[in-house]
Amino acid sequence: MDALTAFFSHLYRFDELIRWGGYAVLVAIVFAETGLLAGFFLPGDSLLVTAGLLASTDGLLHIGWLMGLLSVAAVAGDSTGYAIGYYVGPKLFNRKDSRVFHQDHVARTQRFYEKYGAKTIVLARFVPIVRTFAPTVAGVGKMRYRTFLTFNVLGGIGWACSMTLTGFFLGRSIPHIDRQIHWVILIVITLSLLPLVREWRLARRTK
Repeated sequence: MDALTAFFSHLYRFDELIRWGGYAVLVAIVFAETGLLAGFFLPGDSLLVTAGLLASTDGLLHIGWLMGLLSVAAVAGDSTGYAIGYYVGPKLFNRKDSRVFHQDHVARTQRFYEKYGAKTIVLARFVPIVRTFAPTVAGVGKMRYRTFLTFNVLGGIGWACSMTLTGFFLGRSIPHIDRQIHWVILIVITLSLLPLVREWRLARRTK
């Protein structure tokens, strides 16, 4: 029971973090999650939905600024990840597992590429962990940058706008939903993990 209480208390802190840091902390987290390999653990989906919800209930943030700034941060993050993969990726991916890097993350991302090709850059936006490694794997594979950038822009804008608008319209449609924000975050986390669970089960069947 204590563990469950502690878990929900952490969920409450997302809105506190946004109120404290505003646009700056949101942009930094989105950029780090998509552009820096060490950012795979950051809560992108749930944080963006929470930001959209607060934009509709608190008036602390403006939904237009949210979508614009976070789209730019997402595109810039993926471009940074691509550059890391292009220039230092092969050396990096030959490293042994560490606290911030696991070969399993790379293998999972490679399976996405085998299945979806360049569209992985768009689809990976909606899958935790995979969205962090997808641009770097694209750089390692020397994907044509013009192709990468096209899918990067589509995916970055689509992800940032859909997540924030989901929270925004939830806040406008359901009275006092901000009082149940921990349940919203929990549902978002669960839904975002479903593709990972599916891929894991498929990988086990293949083996």
